[in-house]
Amino acid sequence: MLLCIDIGNTNTVLATFEKDQLVHSWRIKTDPRATADELALTFRGLLVGDNVQVTGISVSSTVPQALREVRTMLNRYYADVPMVLVAPGVRTGVKLAIDNPREVGADRIVNTHAAFQMFGGPSIIVDFGTSTNIDAISADCEFLGGAFAPGIEISIDALASRAAQLQKVEPVKPRSVIGKNTVECLQSGIIYGFAGQIDGLVRRFITELGGEVAAVIATGGLAPVIIGECETITHHEPMLTLYGLRMVFERNHGVAA
Repeated sequence: MLLCIDIGNTNTVLATFEKDQLVHSWRIKTDPRATADELALTFRGLLVGDNVQVTGISVSSTVPQALREVRTMLNRYYADVPMVLVAPGVRTGVKLAIDNPREVGADRIVNTHAAFQMFGGPSIIVDFGTSTNIDAISADCEFLGGAFAPGIEISIDALASRAAQLQKVEPVKPRSVIGKNTVECLQSGIIYGFAGQIDGLVRRFITELGGEVAAVIATGGLAPVIIGECETITHHEPMLTLYGLRMVFERNHGVAA
């Protein structure tokens, strides 16, 4: 099976594929301090539990320190397994129409490839993670750039730490937009405030892309918290990055693992 590993700032998501079918998936916290040997124990424990035989590996990371240890782990424990680590020089099929291509995170490139293959272009990706990333794709599979905003959990933490009478709350939909107590006021600002932010930015993106797009795709671990209140999201694909990693592996090795 092909093992795909998406290392994010907060969580690392793993999935296995049998050809184009996702078979297993796991989500663990990202610990930049974890050593190669600790990562090997964790990954092997997950894989052995589901009796997974790894025949290929595809990896993207937004955390340089974690990527370094993963690379060491793969070279030490999976040296004979075909693999792709998404980095400059790896064939992705994505053209980078931006000022400095080396600045682009591997996850954004992989997402672009997957979104274009699955939904076409022009299209927009909204990735709800540690930060909220909105990226634009052209009709020719060009990565055009995007916008960053503080993520949901970062915003909740910052508000609770800077306002003496406010607290961390669960980001769920309150009874009404007009909150009747402190918790509901916070929840209203989080849910409807972020939804309004996303819709506002997406509409501006659509205008710059010519007034029409093939899809607006939501992904990321926190997407389910907000997308029900967004008017501009047309598709939800929680495993977009992992599907993209599978596609990039196939592009570089010719066949699925």
